[in-house]
Amino acid sequence: MLQRIQTIYLLCAALVSAGLIFVFNLWVTQNDIVIFAKDEVLYLGLFLGSALLSIISIFMYKNRKSQFMLGRLNIILNFILLGFFVYQSLNLSGETAVSEKGIGMLLPVISIVFLALANKAIKKDEDLVKSVDRLR
Repeated sequence: MLQRIQTIYLLCAALVSAGLIFVFNLWVTQNDIVIFAKDEVLYLGLFLGSALLSIISIFMYKNRKSQFMLGRLNIILNFILLGFFVYQSLNLSGETAVSEKGIGMLLPVISIVFLALANKAIKKDEDLVKSVDRLR
């Protein structure tokens, strides 16, 4: 079952959460210091936690209900991460801490899209199995 489309979606979500955080910056401070996720422990932990949940969810293919539940939990984790980014960018008025937002702040949104697509495919598989069980 590792060849299903939800595996591709979950792998893409894991790559976005674990790989692209080292490529794209989160923000640039007033002093032109570029901040990546690896520079902030909280953001690094949340991104890597999201990637770990995606990897664990890939190997839970035999239990689709727990795979679906892990996908939902991962979406909630990414919404929390997105909330921290919005709080960080809007917290201080006058742009004293965050001078320029980076594309790295959008990585949780991309991950949420991949996770939602994976959950949709998992739900489709679960419905297919239930319909076959009804025919027996």
